[in-house]
Amino acid sequence: MSLSDGPTLDLTVVVPYFNPGQRVRETLDELLRTLGATGASFEVIAVSDGSTDGSERALVGLPADLVRDVRLAHHRGKGEALRAGFTMGRGRFLGFIDADGDLPPEQVATLAAIAHDARTPAPDVVLGSKRHPASEVVYPPLRRLYSWVWQQLVLVLFGLRVRDTQTGLKLVRRDVLADVLPRMLEKRFAFDLELLVVARRLGYHHFVEVPVRIRERFGSTVSPRAVAGMLADLIAIFCRLRVSRYYDRPRP
Repeated sequence: MSLSDGPTLDLTVVVPYFNPGQRVRETLDELLRTLGATGASFEVIAVSDGSTDGSERALVGLPADLVRDVRLAHHRGKGEALRAGFTMGRGRFLGFIDADGDLPPEQVATLAAIAHDARTPAPDVVLGSKRHPASEVVYPPLRRLYSWVWQQLVLVLFGLRVRDTQTGLKLVRRDVLADVLPRMLEKRFAFDLELLVVARRLGYHHFVEVPVRIRERFGSTVSPRAVAGMLADLIAIFCRLRVSRYYDRPRP
């Protein structure tokens, strides 16, 4: 099945992970409880990005009709894990949530409710935002500074008026993803930014930001090396957009 095929489910949620230990099972259990209460038809695709800590074993016993277990042979980056999950998804909307549990999986239900609200046009992308005024987030001042600087760069370079491109909670309409994904090249954490940049370039503008709650155990770290890598990815996306016009080329 490809994204160009019609959907057979309401919702696909991809959970990429790399060496999360037992947390991946906790996230998946909570996610299944949440989605089961929505009344929507759904699937969860758990993608191991070449994990080496044995965390794949934590998936044993999960219902095979609801959870698909995908294992990449090598560590390639979050973006590549998401690509692997998305390409086999069957949902009308396809989303993802990080496996580390910092974002409570119950928030996927909020995104799904907005995406499926029949009273308003279906959004192109629904994205969780740490910088939304109603978000409940506690994390270090340095991390806040990194986030603010990143978003200023995104605004200046791309004119992308969203508060937060990087929170690991998003939902995309199937036809939008079918247009966008074949043009994307990012394999790491700039995947989220490239998704939004390419979607807007192709004429999709209906982005809905929703507040999130970050658990106090917020454990992600940002090293200088990671910051340098993200800046390099940001520049690469800019060059593809403005210099080589790569995203304007005919669809592969």
